[in-house]
Amino acid sequence: MPKPVSSYSFHKSERLCSKKLIEALFGGGHKSMSAYPLRAVFMTVEDAVGEDEAPVASAAPVPSVQVLISVSKRHFKHAVDRNRVKRQLREAYRLNKHLLLDKIGEGSHVVVAFIWLSDEHFKSSVLHAKMRKLLLRIGEEH
Repeated sequence: MPKPVSSYSFHKSERLCSKKLIEALFGGGHKSMSAYPLRAVFMTVEDAVGEDEAPVASAAPVPSVQVLISVSKRHFKHAVDRNRVKRQLREAYRLNKHLLLDKIGEGSHVVVAFIWLSDEHFKSSVLHAKMRKLLLRIGEEH
């Protein structure tokens, strides 16, 4: 049965923007795995709020998965190339995020950072396959 169209969206709330969570993710207590040219660093967060400011009553609920995508200037000197790769990764995540969401229980909160490891471009179909592989493995580890 195909997923509803609304589940294929990628809202701002699904992006990892909290400095506290980013520092916690890269500071320690995280797990990491790679499927070249991608590396995924992830951890489960106990407190689902985890935001810099106190929650507001009218604020939308925090999604169960928040994602950060990083492409280093060391790999691609031109911003056009970095932006292309980030766009491909966002699209691959958007279309395959249900693989991870189906495995995460209610009340759990996972933060994931996808880091680019290569100096060259890849076809979108290759990135979709690698993203699927990583999301399934994260779901099993979680």
